[in-house]
Amino acid sequence: MARSVVLLRGINVGRAKRIGMGPLREALTARGYTDVATHLQSGNVVLTTDLVEDGLAADVHACIQADFGHDVAVAVRSAAEVAAVVDSGPVALPDGADLDPARYLVTFLPAVPDPAAVSAVPVAGPGEGAWALRGRDLHLWLPDGVLDTPVGSWRWDRLLGAPGTGRNWTTVTRVAELAGRPGG
Repeated sequence: MARSVVLLRGINVGRAKRIGMGPLREALTARGYTDVATHLQSGNVVLTTDLVEDGLAADVHACIQADFGHDVAVAVRSAAEVAAVVDSGPVALPDGADLDPARYLVTFLPAVPDPAAVSAVPVAGPGEGAWALRGRDLHLWLPDGVLDTPVGSWRWDRLLGAPGTGRNWTTVTRVAELAGRPGG
């Protein structure tokens, strides 16, 4: 049994795909997961399971479809993988920039993108923000916010060929703490 982090894409954004975290915890517990915890209303779940990543993602997807009627993309990471993201720090933060954790995003992708797709992504210009890919985690520095920083509006799903789900740095560090990272 290991701690896993389950990140749901696009739930509770406006009125779309509404899922209460209490009912979600109950549904996952009923499926045999233990120590189920959630953070915020945006689909950050930490749980204990013996399922490996692909099986866990498929089962959580099936649970949400059956219990809540939503087709939701699910990204899974081990507690150690999320801790490693936090430990490596904000890799897209330009030298001299101060970290604003609300304006630094990590997008968790289902797989490492094709190198050809990655090499075709343009370099961000001055004032456009910054991006860096580390394995299957896309880091975005959005100094003017998601809506007002050009890199934030790039069609990353199309550029990298896979849908991901983003979390700001505050949420990433809190989820790592929930997953058992000593000292948070």
